[in-house]
Amino acid sequence: MGTKIIPVSTTRKSLSKKQRSLEILTRLKRLYPDATCSLNYSTPVQLLVATILSAQCTDERVNKVTPALFGKFPDAASLAIADLVELESLVRSTGFYHNKAKNIQAACRMIVTEFDSVVPNQMEQLLKLPGVARKTANVVLAHAYGINAGVTVDTHVKRLCGRLGLTEAKDPVRIEQDLMGLLPQPDWENWSIRLIYHGRAICKARSPACIACELADLCPAANKPVVVG
Repeated sequence: MGTKIIPVSTTRKSLSKKQRSLEILTRLKRLYPDATCSLNYSTPVQLLVATILSAQCTDERVNKVTPALFGKFPDAASLAIADLVELESLVRSTGFYHNKAKNIQAACRMIVTEFDSVVPNQMEQLLKLPGVARKTANVVLAHAYGINAGVTVDTHVKRLCGRLGLTEAKDPVRIEQDLMGLLPQPDWENWSIRLIYHGRAICKARSPACIACELADLCPAANKPVVVG
């Protein structure tokens, strides 16, 4: 084991924050050309439910839970009248299952009563649903309706954008606003997905592999000592 210092890059120093953002986007597209939403779903309401379940839980775990869940309760109408104890049992392994089951059922009841059983395709309406904040709403709008209304900010996106020096904000809403000003709107959602892939593969929370990172010359954090070996 040893310590390696990745040198300060003249490339990074010569580019504006917006230029660096666009170059990072270009490289992420090359690195992860087929990156897409990793949650399994068939309908907008199933995507909504899966995204609610993904909070503080891996997509892999959610995808193990949803086949049985959607097999029993495939739509908003059935979820709205589901036995809450049974619903909790089905989603238990995703963690925080009491709140998740309660929010899923309350959201589906509102979808049935206020939106004619159709998941709304407007940010303002989605944010009225219990358990839905901008992260979930952005995912649903982008992948269910093809609408890039914002940038999804999860823990990977928050961590990487901070390390890359693209935002100093800590609040997800402020981070999203900063990113929306740096990136082309058509790329808002695929930016997040590709950063998530990169966070899982390279830029991990405790041991980022800066020596193997193809964004290192654009990243202020890569100039810090990193343990390699």
